[in-house]
Amino acid sequence: MAWFRGTSVSTEPPSEAGVLLVNLGTPAAPTYGAIRRYLAAFLGDRRVVEACPAYWYPILYGPILTFRPARTARLYRSVWTPEGSPLLVNSARLAAGLQARLGEPARTRVELAMTYGEPSMATALERLIAARVRSLTVLPLYPQYSGSTTGAVFDVLARELARYRHVPALRFVSDYHDHPAYIDALAASVREAFAAHGRSHLVLSNHGVPVKYVAEGDPYRTQVERTNALVAAALGLGPDEWSQTYQSRFGPTEWLRPSTDERLAELAREGVRSVTVATPSFAVDCLETLEEIGIASRERFLAAGGERFTLVPALNDAASHVAALAAIVEPAAR
Repeated sequence: MAWFRGTSVSTEPPSEAGVLLVNLGTPAAPTYGAIRRYLAAFLGDRRVVEACPAYWYPILYGPILTFRPARTARLYRSVWTPEGSPLLVNSARLAAGLQARLGEPARTRVELAMTYGEPSMATALERLIAARVRSLTVLPLYPQYSGSTTGAVFDVLARELARYRHVPALRFVSDYHDHPAYIDALAASVREAFAAHGRSHLVLSNHGVPVKYVAEGDPYRTQVERTNALVAAALGLGPDEWSQTYQSRFGPTEWLRPSTDERLAELAREGVRSVTVATPSFAVDCLETLEEIGIASRERFLAAGGERFTLVPALNDAASHVAALAAIVEPAAR
């Protein structure tokens, strides 16, 4: 019996376990057309924008997808690398590091997928099931759970697995917001920044979500607060030495506050001349960390009177990050 449609059974021994890392996704290129296709998939997902389609789709396929791709393309070009999109490059390096940590693919096979774009969930699952993995751990690269991110991963995963007759034993990691190895890795990255650039007020900037999502039961804010408090405690910071903020607002809906830019301007007005900014909700560097924080927020802080702005890189493929993810998946990948 074939393990999936149209493909013969492999004669190779089955892999003991599979690990599927999933990130949000990225345009294939910093061009109008590629970004329009990506935004259509991303903003057309009802997990992301929970508005009535009859109201939302005319706006999305009208002004948003007409005008926004040109502006977004300029932003992507400011951070695009010779290897491609920072999110894809960093996610691929992280997956490769985790594969090396867990051992040969014949023992534990690691694949990377995106919720929107390439490499697709369909392709990654085809590879894993062709390898006849006995069990599969799915790890969305979102430390804190939100229906708009982790929930969207589950939707795509379920939709793709529904096509298969034989599904391996599944473990879905909903979050790892307070996992000790993850907290240790975050704290270590801030310590490195302090050692290199000097200790300063720490701003922990997290991706935002609409307030109504939290009001309706999304645990994201509670988990963000827990992560940030643990990091501050690990660093021995007092309440006046760090701030928690949210970034990446979109549209007229009320989002979680305080916003990163508002807090940075406030700190500058209060006489804080140096800040260190870390982004705990982002597993790897991407447009939101490199451009929104590293360029735009830096400029706003300096324009408000600040003098030194240090951006802590996301954990990316750092050894501590790889070790943390291995600790999360290894109980099922043994």
